[in-house]
Formats: sequence, structure tokens, C-alpha cells
Amino acid sequence: MSDDEEYTSSEEEEVVEETREETKPPQTPAEGEGDPEFIKRQDQKRSDLDEQLKEYISEWRKQRSKEEDELKKLKEKQAKRKISRAEEEQKMAQRKKEEEERRVREAEEKKQREIEEKRMRLEEAEKKRQAMLQAMKDKDKKGPNFTIAKKDAGVLGLSSAAMERNKTKEQLEEEKKISLSFRIKPLAIEGFGEAKLREKAQELWELIVKLETEKYDLEERQKRQDYDLKELKERQKQQLRHKALKKGLDPEALTGKYPPKIQVASKYERRVDTRSYDDKKKLFEGGYNTVYAETLEKTWQERQERFTQRTKSKLPKWFGERPGKKAGEPETPEGEEDAKADEDIVEDDEEVEEEVVEEEDEEAEEDEEEEEEEEEEEEEEEEEEEEEEEEEEEEEE
Repeated sequence: MSDDEEYTSSEEEEVVEETREETKPPQTPAEGEGDPEFIKRQDQKRSDLDEQLKEYISEWRKQRSKEEDELKKLKEKQAKRKISRAEEEQKMAQRKKEEEERRVREAEEKKQREIEEKRMRLEEAEKKRQAMLQAMKDKDKKGPNFTIAKKDAGVLGLSSAAMERNKTKEQLEEEKKISLSFRIKPLAIEGFGEAKLREKAQELWELIVKLETEKYDLEERQKRQDYDLKELKERQKQQLRHKALKKGLDPEALTGKYPPKIQVASKYERRVDTRSYDDKKKLFEGGYNTVYAETLEKTWQERQERFTQRTKSKLPKWFGERPGKKAGEPETPEGEEDAKADEDIVEDDEEVEEEVVEEEDEEAEEDEEEEEEEEEEEEEEEEEEEEEEEEEEEEEE
């Protein structure tokens, strides 16, 4: 019997006892054993209550069993969900791990392919170098000891020498390791006796002597090529000097000592170009807009000066009768209206000038009044100071 069942049975007993105590009628001393019908009714009531309680208890047990079943199902469902989630997480982790391993494997394979390609390329370069050295040995020493090779444009239009210069230290180190890996072959001397070891040492010594000889030959050949290039440059300079002298120029004019010549006139025109190098250079730098603006400014200044220096003539004001006027003629005959308009303009100008003069006079008067007030204030201050000094003298006495 489980703990839940013990707990439920004890609860049922307590509920039954409480209901019995509640339903138990209060017995009086008069009631008792004498009335059998009353006893029978009491028993009947008790039996009915017991049956009702049994029904309640059975209904409660059914409800409790249903709830327990639902709770058990929910727990089982939760446990299944936890298991499925754990399996999914495990699968996801496994998939991520496989993806990472595949990515690492692909990176390693790509790196190995690049290393192998570099190795093959360096092997081909080494074979070409060996073939060139062999051809140089077999070649006759007569004739020029230099060759002019065509420039081969590599990736991005760069030559092989430029690409070699643009390599980083890591790339150069890696190529050096790969090159040395197939140039320096490992020594297989395991299990060799004394005689075989002597033979191997002699073979290595001969190889060292051969390589040192080739190195010395290459160094001497490089020195000879440098001397030949220097000689060729000197010959070129001599030719350019002769060419400049033939054209009537300075001997060093075409050797790069001076700036390059700018041809701005035809050689068929019979005139001497006396412009300097700076003047010729500025011809191609534009500046027309600046020159045009300067000429406009100059003309504007000239016209403004001419306008300000013009003679200003004023018409005299006429008082009295017009000369040649006859009796009965109008004051302003035809053709004289313009003159009258000019006179009106002159009068207006004179009125404006008079107003300006009056304003200036008023301003001058105001300034004089202000100066007089300031002088009066200064005199008052001086008087006050003198009075204060006299009072101080009196106090001291």
C-alpha cells in the first residue's frame, strides 16, 4: 500500500467521522431504548448517509484517478520531449562537427594543392636554369656575353621581376623551403660501410667543387655584363652629344642634363623662337580665363576713371523775363519745355544741397553744445576738488 493510498484512506475516515458527528441527533434522556420505531428510523438515516458517503467517496476516487492518469501522461510526454530534444541537439552537434571537419579538410587539401603547384613550378624553373647553365657552358665564349630578353607580362600586367619584388617574406620563405626540398636531397647512408662512406664523401666533395666553380663563373659573367652596360651607356651619351652639336645646341642638351625641349613652332618657319623654357611650358597650362578677367577689370577701371573725371556743368538760374519775349506770348513756348524741365531739376538739386547744408549746420551746433556742456562739467568738477582740498586743509589746521 502506497503513501498516497494511506493518505486517502485516512482522509476518508476523518470525513466519515465528521459527517456522523454532524448528523447525529441530540439524544434526550427521554429518548432511548423504549421506542423501536425511532431506533429503526435512526438506523435507516445512518444507512442512507453511509451509502451517500460511499457514493461521494467513489466519485472522488474516480476523479482523483483521472487526474493522476492525466498527470502521468503529461510526465511521460515531457520525458519523451526531453529525450527527443536531446537527440536533436546531439544530431545538430554531430552535423556541426562534420561540417567543421569537412571545412578543415578542404582547407588542408587546398593548401596541399597550392604547395604542390608551387613545387612543380619551382622544379620547372630549376630545370630551365640547369638547362641554361649547360647551354652557357657548351656555348662558344666569342661574341657578346649578354642577351636582351623580351619582357613577359604576368598577372595584372606585371613582369616576373616585379611580381618577385612584390612577394612578402612569408611567401619567399615558403618558396625557399620548397626549392631546397628538391635541391637538397636527403642522404641515404644507413647500413653503409667504410668504403661506401668514403665514396659518398668524395662524391659530395666533387659536387661542392663543381658548384663553387659555377658560382665563380656566374659572378665573373655578371661583372663583365655590368662593364658592357656601362660602356654602352657611355657610347649612347657620345652619340647624343654629337647629335646636339649638329643641331647647334649645348652638348649636354640631349643627355638628360636639362629639361626636355618643347617644340612650339614649325621647323619650316624662318624665325627664331626666343621664348624661355618657362614661357613655353606655360603655353600648355591654360589661363585664358584669367587673362580675360584681367582685361575686363582693366577696361572697367579706365572707364570708371573717365566717368569720375568728367566736367559737370550746371545751367544758370534765370530770374526775370525771357530775352526776346514779345507782349502776349506764353511763358514757355513750344521747344522750351525741356529747358524748363532741366531748370526744375537744377532747382531740386539746389534744394537738396541746401537741406544737406542745414543738417550739417545743425549737427555742428549740436556738437558745439555738447562740447560746452562737457567744459562746464569739467569746471564744476575742478571747483568741487578745490573745495575738498580747502576743507582738508582746514581740518588739518
